[in-house]
Amino acid sequence: MICRICDHNKLSLVLDLGIQPWGNHFLRPEEVGREPQYPLRLVCCEKCQTAQLDYTVPKEVMFSDHTYVSGTTATLTRHFAETAAYVNKTFFASRPDKSVLDIGSNDGTQLLEYKKIGYDILGVESCARVAAMAQKRNVPTEIAFFNEELAQALNRRFTVINASGIFFHLEDLHSVTAGIRTALQPNGVFVVQFLYMKQIVENCAFDQIYHEHLLYYNLKTIETLLNRHGLASFDAYFSPVHGGSVILFVTHAARAKPSVRLRKMREAEDHTGANNPNTYRLFAVRAAQLRKNICAYLERMLQSGKTVYGLGAPVKGNTLLNYCNIDADRIRCLVERNPMRAGLISPGMHIPIIIESEVKIQPNVYFVLAWNFKQEILIRYAALIKQGVEFYFPINPKETA
Repeated sequence: MICRICDHNKLSLVLDLGIQPWGNHFLRPEEVGREPQYPLRLVCCEKCQTAQLDYTVPKEVMFSDHTYVSGTTATLTRHFAETAAYVNKTFFASRPDKSVLDIGSNDGTQLLEYKKIGYDILGVESCARVAAMAQKRNVPTEIAFFNEELAQALNRRFTVINASGIFFHLEDLHSVTAGIRTALQPNGVFVVQFLYMKQIVENCAFDQIYHEHLLYYNLKTIETLLNRHGLASFDAYFSPVHGGSVILFVTHAARAKPSVRLRKMREAEDHTGANNPNTYRLFAVRAAQLRKNICAYLERMLQSGKTVYGLGAPVKGNTLLNYCNIDADRIRCLVERNPMRAGLISPGMHIPIIIESEVKIQPNVYFVLAWNFKQEILIRYAALIKQGVEFYFPINPKETA
């Protein structure tokens, strides 16, 4: 393969998570055992240092029909509200005519926050049934994959373009980035939110590597992409959301002047060696050790006669379950709040999903796959914790970059 960002043809393998199913392919009973599986390998470009997958599951498979809904958790809804308020206050508070385009707009949760503060909104979402949820909330939504052709067809330019957690999904990376440049007003701001690879490595969060995430950005690597398309970042901040994300502010290259905090974040990357391939190789060693620790913990629970349920059925949870070979003999079920996953079964390890309201008997232990919502979980389940139910977090994210 060639690098997804710079087209260089030399990439080094740094972490092999084996052959795995697509993590968002939750199964109906008749599909069990028939789900396709694909290589899940992380490689690093020897030229631009971008970490990326070396195999692409087609976007039509992963994003035309999925069960992820962004409005499920209070944490994410609050984060979206804070992001919209910050963007408006910082850049466009005095403008009367404000518009926002959200790429990968999902159920419209982010756009609703912009609508509340006076923005004209438009979403682009590839999954028809999730887009229908947004449309029922009066969020205008184009059912399509965003790219340069669609940007030209829209024939309008936006004050703000938002991409929350989708910019590392992009099979058509360069067409999408060119489309953003086309659709962004001359003085507009592109707000891109992405999992911070520096933080993934520091958290040893190997489960955040899955087929939907084709690329794993640090500031240096995403800026290489942006610069190639006449865009440039001018500010950024770190957020603990999803275990550690960067909210990056981008505009047309001729207008971009980097802020002090952006320069400091770049310096921190350089100082810690965040873009060094050896850093990724050490990450692989730590991931293998963490797998041993997780399996040993579950074996102790099994030997002591304790029942273990999984908490949450996130896509990343399936990377962990498959890499660690954890099946229904160890974790009896996955307890989920998203009703779209009711009655489904996890891919690969075939653990049944139960909706939270249907749990009749509590386990001794909840193995928390949705660990990125740790604080919300500890508050929500405080009564169970008081009763002696253990909540085990296999990944413990840092709160700061």
